[in-house]
Amino acid sequence: MTDDLRVRFLIVDDHQSIRKLCMTVGASLGFQCMEAENGEAALACLETSSPDIILADLMMPHMTGLEFLPRVKQILSRSEIAIMTGHGSIETAVQAMKLGAYDYITKPFRIEELKLLLQRMEEKVRLVAENQFLRDQVSTEMELNGIVGSSSKIQDVLRMVARLRDTRTPVLISGESGTGKELVARAIHYRGSFAKRPFVAVDCGSLVPTLIESELFGYEKGAFTGANRSKEGLFQAAHGGAIFLDEIGELPLELQAKLLRVLQEKEVRPVGSNQRVKVDVRVIAATNRDLEAAYKEGKFRKDLYFRLNVVTLYLPSLRERKSDIPTLVHYFLDKFAPGKAMTVSAAAMKCLLQYEWPGNVRELENAVERAVALGSSEEIDVHDLPPAFHAGADIAEAAPGPIPPKAASDTDLEELERITIERVFQQVKGDKTLAGKMLGISRATLYRKLKRYNIGMDKGASAAG
Repeated sequence: MTDDLRVRFLIVDDHQSIRKLCMTVGASLGFQCMEAENGEAALACLETSSPDIILADLMMPHMTGLEFLPRVKQILSRSEIAIMTGHGSIETAVQAMKLGAYDYITKPFRIEELKLLLQRMEEKVRLVAENQFLRDQVSTEMELNGIVGSSSKIQDVLRMVARLRDTRTPVLISGESGTGKELVARAIHYRGSFAKRPFVAVDCGSLVPTLIESELFGYEKGAFTGANRSKEGLFQAAHGGAIFLDEIGELPLELQAKLLRVLQEKEVRPVGSNQRVKVDVRVIAATNRDLEAAYKEGKFRKDLYFRLNVVTLYLPSLRERKSDIPTLVHYFLDKFAPGKAMTVSAAAMKCLLQYEWPGNVRELENAVERAVALGSSEEIDVHDLPPAFHAGADIAEAAPGPIPPKAASDTDLEELERITIERVFQQVKGDKTLAGKMLGISRATLYRKLKRYNIGMDKGASAAG
């Protein structure tokens, strides 16, 4: 958006009366209006200003709208251009849309018709700016080894990572499947002073029970059928660095006892060997189970639980930090569609915010990857999302009468909006101009929302307000 947060509107037409009418309508919408009598004058205007919205006549002297359109798109790729045409030139107007025009309007037009067109163009410009802002956010301090978000709960996680990264303290990471436990483990290791040392990740839930011991602690040649040579275990491979034991709660009790001995004595005994090998390994474990309840039920060793649980780091579910969803979506868009300026429609984002995400961030990542792969345009809409989202949207649209309390999503979205505006307002220390620019909304809209949510109202006007 522009520096003063108002949409810049350029009208290009060789009839002064049309220009005057369009500028009056644009001004009524709060636009900063400019005019040019032909294509050459408009291109000259672009040398000193960058309009967000351009409305150009199709039939102009010296340079037609079809000739003007690609010239503008080359200079201002993000500007939205609409074409004005007579009834006899609609086919040419359709051709203009194929060249990148947003839409066309036929002369003579009604004021309300023009106003609606300009409002739709403004919404498109705002959405693109908002998407770009979210992309810019992702590349700032909110991203840490793929951990993306600005919510208070994820920021607590990042602060804990910063405290643990230069220590050798055992860490137990708890959280639902798909919340990013391995990402956090890698962040603890690779953001610290031991980053150049080994990091070995082990999925305890995927190991074959009969081979877990040999995988973790290694084996000697001839220890079992097929052991044609000696092999070091994963603990030995992680010597000097860290080993990440994912889903530690899936380890059989017998292996838990052997793991406890390794942690206590700092040595392993390979299968089939009488020799013990010293290992210096930091253990970072993770679980989606309640290990405290498991040891009380006799399903997990109590002594191993307390050995691992020196520091516990809880990862919130995506349901607990829905304000991070827009930022995560754009992080994954950049991952799966690099170099493409893909956007997300307001309806699709609403569906994403309303969904409960049982699979957490991993499910969101898969949903975005699917939408990028199957989508047919540069904007992801509701129909590009998985069927589960369609069902929820269809039910919401078809349901007669009032929405039940559980589905009262408008209230949730309002609360999310309030939290987002409040956080941005705090980050910019009350600078309303900067806050509006970061949020991608006009100054008038920002003031209205600040008043509605009673944000910053008791602090007086800021220096830039």
